[in-house]
Amino acid sequence: MPDDKLPVMSFVGPLTANLRLRHSHKLGQRRTFASSSSSAASPIRNAGYTVLFALSAGLFAAYYFDARSSIHRYVFTPVLRHTFDAETGHKIALKVLRSGLAPRDLLKDDDALRSEVFGQEISNPVGLAAGFDKDGEAIDGLLNLGFSWVEIGSVTPKPQPGNPRPRVFHLPADSALINRYGFPSQGASAVISRLRARIPTFHEPEASVTAALRPGSVLAINLGKNKTSAVESSEDFVTGVKTFGAYADVLVVNVSSPNTPGLRGLQNRDLLERLLADVVKARNELEPSPITSRRPRLVLKIAPDLQEAQIIEMAEVIRNSDIDGVIVSNTTITRPSSLIDQNKSEIGGLSGKPLMSYSLRALKTLRTQLPSTIPLIGCGGITSGADVLEYARAGASLTQVYTGFGYDGVGTCRRIKDELVSLLKAEGKTWSGVVDEAIQTLSWKEPKQPAPVQVGEVTIGKLIEEAEELKLLLDRLGEKLA
Repeated sequence: MPDDKLPVMSFVGPLTANLRLRHSHKLGQRRTFASSSSSAASPIRNAGYTVLFALSAGLFAAYYFDARSSIHRYVFTPVLRHTFDAETGHKIALKVLRSGLAPRDLLKDDDALRSEVFGQEISNPVGLAAGFDKDGEAIDGLLNLGFSWVEIGSVTPKPQPGNPRPRVFHLPADSALINRYGFPSQGASAVISRLRARIPTFHEPEASVTAALRPGSVLAINLGKNKTSAVESSEDFVTGVKTFGAYADVLVVNVSSPNTPGLRGLQNRDLLERLLADVVKARNELEPSPITSRRPRLVLKIAPDLQEAQIIEMAEVIRNSDIDGVIVSNTTITRPSSLIDQNKSEIGGLSGKPLMSYSLRALKTLRTQLPSTIPLIGCGGITSGADVLEYARAGASLTQVYTGFGYDGVGTCRRIKDELVSLLKAEGKTWSGVVDEAIQTLSWKEPKQPAPVQVGEVTIGKLIEEAEELKLLLDRLGEKLA
């Protein structure tokens, strides 16, 4: 290599090395800065994810806890029904309602739905029938769904298992259900302990307080009869009145379940007269409730399968008793020809949409045979606000749902109430207005007694009677002269 090239080479070498060193240093600085920036961004990113998750969870919770949300009617309820057998699905739903994690009806009831029954203001006319919460496990969870009347039971004095499983059958093709539960019950002691646990530690009884411990709502307890008890005896019902009288607004005497042998026989005149006299006597002997400062009302629950003559005879017994109201009706043993589901031949009581015509027919007949002072509660086949309004026009003061609730889920009560409000407002009416009009028009009225005849007062009947006597005397006289 020529000598004049050496200074250049000697300069380029160190310069290249220096440039590489600077480049390496800058890369290191960039990496350090990038690493530092990444470290600084991580907490911000994590915080963002946390906030996003919290917002999503909050929105889902708000959606889930609103009973109106479609997910309950179209996802959760069908999944439960198709995944488990009818009784298991029922028990799961009850556990969710008992847990406190169930959805709620978050809206206030419209004033158009308000009425007064049994001297208590009721916020709406939609109640839940007995059979869903047999042992009083989820009273508050059910009241949270917006029902104004929650009826637990049937409760029997002693525990009993009921009939063998399977004993509940869905009829989805007919929007119906057949059950032959046979009063499975944990017994009075278990239910009493739950009722006592609901009462606040420092509770002052007031005239406006109900056993439901909710304004505008009532708690009813359906009394059942143990399978081993004598068929004709009223003892189980009397025991139920004495046991639960302090914890209920209404006690329901259930003589209409088709799944306890001989029970429906108590609807016959002689047995019914003795039964009603016994339960009324037991109720009247109770001390006023420490919760409500009142004695409970007594309501009779009847079957829809009674003939018109039987209903008329039963109404006479009720009129002559101190029974406060009647629920029409329990399940039916009739199988209408319209049923198409494969389970239609199962033994037991049929409820759901096919029951409505039978219940309405019985209620209309009974309304014409009872005075306006005895309210009727319509139960059977209700799935919409229009159904509720039809019962009102037939003379029912309140209504109850059961099977429709099982099929449509936790939003059933709110949906029915909203539909009913729309129908009432379209007609410019209120619930109490419709009911009062129907009751005044349809109810039985005491026959007018003929006015007593005053001394010296001449009546047509008396004149006819005297004329007949005179004719008889003339006939006799004519015979003698002949």
